[in-house]
Amino acid sequence: MEINVLDINGQETGRKVTLNESIFGIEPNDHVLYLDVKQYLANQRQGTHKAKERSEHAGSTRKLGRQKGGGGARHGDINSPLLRGGGRVFGPRPRDYRFKLNKKVKVLARKSALSYKAQENAIIVVEDFNFEAPKTKDFIKVAKNLKVEGKKLLMVLPEANKNVYLSARNLQRSEIALAAQLNSYKVLNADVMVITENSLKAIEAVLNK
Repeated sequence: MEINVLDINGQETGRKVTLNESIFGIEPNDHVLYLDVKQYLANQRQGTHKAKERSEHAGSTRKLGRQKGGGGARHGDINSPLLRGGGRVFGPRPRDYRFKLNKKVKVLARKSALSYKAQENAIIVVEDFNFEAPKTKDFIKVAKNLKVEGKKLLMVLPEANKNVYLSARNLQRSEIALAAQLNSYKVLNADVMVITENSLKAIEAVLNK
C-alpha cells in the first residue's frame, strides 16, 4: 500500500512510501487486541481502593441485644455489617491489577491495530519536522493543514521532541507518541494517525525484530 508523503502545510512532496504489508496489511486478530488493550488499561489502575471491614471500624463492642428471641438477625456489636455505619462485607481491598502478556502477543496486537487504521485510510505520512519553539498555535496550524482538526489525533515521532510535545500538550484531542512506545490502545483510540517518515522506519524496526 502506497501513501503520498505530505509536508506540514498539507502539500504533497512528490514522494511516496510503501507501508510494510507484514505490519499494516495483516488480518487483524481481535482477541489479542482485546488482551493488549485490557492489559494497558489494567496497568493504569492504582489499585488503592479500600473499604473498612468490621474489625477496622471504631465503635463499642458491647453486645446490643440478646442472642435469641429478638425476631431478627443476630448481631454482636454496633460495627456489624447489618447496621448502618457498620463495616462492609467483602469490600474492596488494595490489589495489583497488572498481568503478563507474551511479547509475540503484544507485537501481533500492535500489528493488528495498525492494520485496522490502514484499512480505514486513517494514516497520514508527513515528512520529518520540528518547531523553533513550543507553540500550541503552530501545532493547530499543522492539524488544519492536514485536515485533521477536531479529530482524535495521534502523532507518532521517531524520538522525543520537546517542542512538538509541548505544543500539543494542552490540546485534549491530540497526543504525541514515540514509535518505539506505540501501543494498541492509543492506536485504536485515535481517529487518525499522523506518522513521520522516520517513524515508519522505527515502527518496522521494533515490530519486525
